[in-house]
Amino acid sequence: MNPVNKKNRVRLNIRGSEYIVISEENEGYIREMGDTVDRRIEDILRGNPSSSVTAAAVLAALDFCDESRKASDSADNLRLQIKDYLEDAAKARLQADEMVRENERLQREIQMLRARYQPGRDQNTHS
Repeated sequence: MNPVNKKNRVRLNIRGSEYIVISEENEGYIREMGDTVDRRIEDILRGNPSSSVTAAAVLAALDFCDESRKASDSADNLRLQIKDYLEDAAKARLQADEMVRENERLQREIQMLRARYQPGRDQNTHS
């Protein structure tokens, strides 16, 4: 986006027809999109020379729509996977914290037992 939300007016030539696009996107981006559309229509016409530019444009639009839907679905799937990974990571963190606390408790218990049964201390008071 343009930092000041200024509308750019860009003249594009797609398959011999001129179009004026008004957008907040920068001119380079708009031209790139226009070139992509022009190439897609050209590819469709090359594959079917008897097709009209209008029919090729509709097929190109369907291609772009399909790509957009698949990209959106893929992004949604990635978001769900990331959410699952974050939940798994949070559970693992909780388990790790529990293990640290349990380890600390066992270390204290070991120290107490060592102090109680130190070598050299007479453990048999019944002689």
